[in-house]
Amino acid sequence: MKKLASITFALALGASGVALAQQAMTEAQVRETLIHQGYKDIDDLKFDGGMWRAKAESADGSDVSLRVDAKTGQVYPDKTVSHLSEDDVRAALATQGYTNVHDVDFDDGVWHAKADDKNDHRVELTVDPTSGRVIDSED
Repeated sequence: MKKLASITFALALGASGVALAQQAMTEAQVRETLIHQGYKDIDDLKFDGGMWRAKAESADGSDVSLRVDAKTGQVYPDKTVSHLSEDDVRAALATQGYTNVHDVDFDDGVWHAKADDKNDHRVELTVDPTSGRVIDSED
């Protein structure tokens, strides 16, 4: 009877291990998640300590090290990055009525640009790195 109980317990442990493994994201799912969030040139993707780790290039061209929660898919970059590229920012500013956009640069977690506003005044803009919305404008 003890032998049957031991076998049943071992099978239960094995099954729970399989269930846990099935809940974790696969390498392909992690890669797809990162691409969907704007990362490219994903390298050194490894599973370590319950987290996926990778090196990649963010949409703004920054090299970043990433950790990805294997259960939730939450991405943790080692530094603030933008989900928008320079071209995305230029397009977002154009849809907001700005023209002659130039000197677009990502710095300190936000985009900066110079442009002409709707009244043809030269302005310096601070742009949200996620939405592309202008969050500050100075003449």
